[in-house]
Amino acid sequence: MATKIKTVWYCTSCGNESAKWMGRCPACGEWNTMVEEPKAPKAAKAAGSGGAASRSRAYIDASDARPTRLGEIDLSHDNRFSVGIGELDRVLGGGMVEGSMILIGGEPGIGKSTLSLQIPLCCKDLKTLYVSGEESPKQIKLRADRLGGSHDDCFILSETVLENILEQAREVQPALLIVDSIQTIYSEALDSSAGSVSQVRECASALLRFAKETGTPVILIGHITKDGTIAGPKVLEHIVDVVLQFEGDTKGSYRILRSIKNRFGSTDELAVFEMTGTGLREVRNPSEILIPMHQDDLSGIAIAAMMDGTRPFLIEIQALVSTAAYGTPQRSATGFDGRRLNMLLAVLEKRAGFKLAAKDVFLNIAGGLRVSDPACDLAIVASILSSNFDLYISPKVCFAAEVGLSGEIRPVSQVERRIAEAEKLGFEEIYISSFNKESSFAKRKKTADGGITVTPVADIAALCRRLFQ
Repeated sequence: MATKIKTVWYCTSCGNESAKWMGRCPACGEWNTMVEEPKAPKAAKAAGSGGAASRSRAYIDASDARPTRLGEIDLSHDNRFSVGIGELDRVLGGGMVEGSMILIGGEPGIGKSTLSLQIPLCCKDLKTLYVSGEESPKQIKLRADRLGGSHDDCFILSETVLENILEQAREVQPALLIVDSIQTIYSEALDSSAGSVSQVRECASALLRFAKETGTPVILIGHITKDGTIAGPKVLEHIVDVVLQFEGDTKGSYRILRSIKNRFGSTDELAVFEMTGTGLREVRNPSEILIPMHQDDLSGIAIAAMMDGTRPFLIEIQALVSTAAYGTPQRSATGFDGRRLNMLLAVLEKRAGFKLAAKDVFLNIAGGLRVSDPACDLAIVASILSSNFDLYISPKVCFAAEVGLSGEIRPVSQVERRIAEAEKLGFEEIYISSFNKESSFAKRKKTADGGITVTPVADIAALCRRLFQ
């Protein structure tokens, strides 16, 4: 008689284990996240890292078994190294840390595998083991040839069994281990299929122990769900040291690599890449590319000086206002929150007296980017009014301010950095809130040698008088 396989219920959000199904996870409070999987053997549980004890053992070395005074810890040895891609080094906090674990997530076709393969191709002296559970070695070789690089110390392994991967990694002894992707790897100690909660947790924990014990950095490629979150249990993001998210429209050419979690640096940094026929190209000054060239007399176009983390951007905002031809007016926003667009239109209708209720309004952020900085509000309002009046705004003018519900123009943070970026790119005037501190822009008056004029405005009416009178 066949023995009955025992099953348990796992939460796909936090990895909590339950003996029965529950609509709401008792640990994290998420609804409808419990999935049924075969129960892991005790031997696998002991080897796994689900608990904090096993994770702590991964960090402990025989020489560090005793407590050490905080002041006695030696930091003279710099355990970072460059990966050969300047933008990636900056997002990582100055380079890759030995023994760290990095998770890169993003939509299919966004460039995760391309970026991972470019690292060993750009860093010739970095011995790398590239493990792929999705592609054959010939496919990876074809991509490497397309990227235009070759590396004699880059080893390719097409494998999905965790135990075989770790055995080959200990034999090759690479300086960098890349796993593409973690959802395709499975351990023979578990009965569940690859990509399940228990498999992802067990495989990630085993790779973490390998990274900490050998000092080898590990890069994991992760799939994402339809909601945009990284597939698998939430414990995966807790285990790793760095979480990088690839963003952007796969139909466009620009990609943003954003740091969501970083134990070795700031999470305010981001990198911009351009997808080309030869791989991802670093965009060192995104503002010059995100402001495309066009005729100077086009209405409905305004430039916003926004911040993403600590990096200033100048992006082009396009608006089109036309009479509604099918009864109900349309409201469409690409790259911007549609609800915030409706709020700004309501402010223009109620506080400024512009009759836009019977008109279609379409908004687009050039370059295929998605923005959430409130400092874009003033540029969006200016572009909508420009299209409504059919009057163009000078391409040498940009905007950086938030619009409140009362129609007032509110100040934004780091306005000095926005002004400096606009001045560096040759803009002649920037509109900001009059409630910004005078010290932040008092010295930025236009001079004969090509400075920038800072124009403070208090409300939308003042903006219209300055732009369209």
